[in-house]
Amino acid sequence: MTTTTQIPTTTQIPTTTQTTTATATAGRVDIATAAPAVFKALIGFDAASRAGLDPTLVELVQTRASQLNGCAYCLHMHTKDARKRGESEERLYLLTAWREARHFYTAKEQAALAFTEAVTLVSQAGVPDDVYAEAAAHFDDGELARLLGLVLTINVWNRIALTSGRRAGTDARGATN
Repeated sequence: MTTTTQIPTTTQIPTTTQTTTATATAGRVDIATAAPAVFKALIGFDAASRAGLDPTLVELVQTRASQLNGCAYCLHMHTKDARKRGESEERLYLLTAWREARHFYTAKEQAALAFTEAVTLVSQAGVPDDVYAEAAAHFDDGELARLLGLVLTINVWNRIALTSGRRAGTDARGATN
């Protein structure tokens, strides 16, 4: 038996919360049902974090963190959203090796991707000073704080999806491109 829960879409959520239906694996906790206040707070944190950031950058960051965390559910969702925003297949395919394909990404995107990797993998080496400095050179304090919030929230969403056993293609976007 599976349960249905609501999870936020990756499109702008500022004033009204948009949601998609997802199916959790039977026997796994459904955070939206079991702890709705926690779920609602996370949706608010997510919306506040992405506010004012370039939507294309948001999708790149969310996709990269989802790659690092091995979250197929979120990868499916964010690559679809990125395509809808006009992101190229080429840049999406090269994202796992962006350092070797820097010419496909702006300096600001590269700084955000390095920052995303450092924060996502924080237990390995912390956030190195040079990575932080490069991000700070491309984002003002408010943007950098929101970028940090964005990286934190996608890491939380990845962990929720992985823990609850969500499968790629079970959100409202479906299994096809």
